[in-house]
Amino acid sequence: MRNILAVCTKELYTYFVSPIAYFVCFVFTTISGFIFSLVLIGASGQGGTAGFVIETLFRNMAIILLFFTPVLTMKLFAEERKSGTLELLLTSPITDGQVVLGKFFASCALVLIMLSLTLLFPLLALRFGYLDSGLLLSGYLGVILISSSFLALGLLMSSMCKNQLVAALTSFGILLTLWVIGALSARSGAFGNFLSYLSLSEHYNDFARGVIPLKDIVYYVSFTSVCLFATFKSIESSKWR
Repeated sequence: MRNILAVCTKELYTYFVSPIAYFVCFVFTTISGFIFSLVLIGASGQGGTAGFVIETLFRNMAIILLFFTPVLTMKLFAEERKSGTLELLLTSPITDGQVVLGKFFASCALVLIMLSLTLLFPLLALRFGYLDSGLLLSGYLGVILISSSFLALGLLMSSMCKNQLVAALTSFGILLTLWVIGALSARSGAFGNFLSYLSLSEHYNDFARGVIPLKDIVYYVSFTSVCLFATFKSIESSKWR
């Protein structure tokens, strides 16, 4: 655990000594705040409730993270592979799994910092009436779970690429495909059900509505675990290249 924490701390330090963390946090909060203000204006004119405002915010927040998480993960392995420091890291007294988990937890910590900046929005939504705490809990839980899936896939792509831009674009392309594939699930039959199960967005809808379904938690945890295991195997195989 000490080694994982050391890698996590080092990556967090790297984030905040560069403009990446500040830029991403600023832009994410600005876009989220802009969308939130639009929803507030619309809700005030149409008699919307606090629950409607927060539900809409959570739905849009996941889409925003879809664009930003590849930026957070693109350099984690790609930069070290390009600069040649990955070999030094892997030959140090630390396991490959600890390296993968340390980098993953560092990116998760940064996302949690980003999400903490949005805690003011639910307070502002109280002007429209009572806000169910269960909706907040399920909404933030859903955002954390889906962002963890985004980060795990981004980490996998970064471990397979030497170029940061290629890693980011590949991650975004796959994530976007897995997001919009739910629109094709309207087709009847087993194939439509299969596409619906693969879709990242289909498993997120209930969280935004205030429901915490166990099957969707299992999906996101499984998706994240598979991507992290594949990352571990990718790093392990790089020793023999």
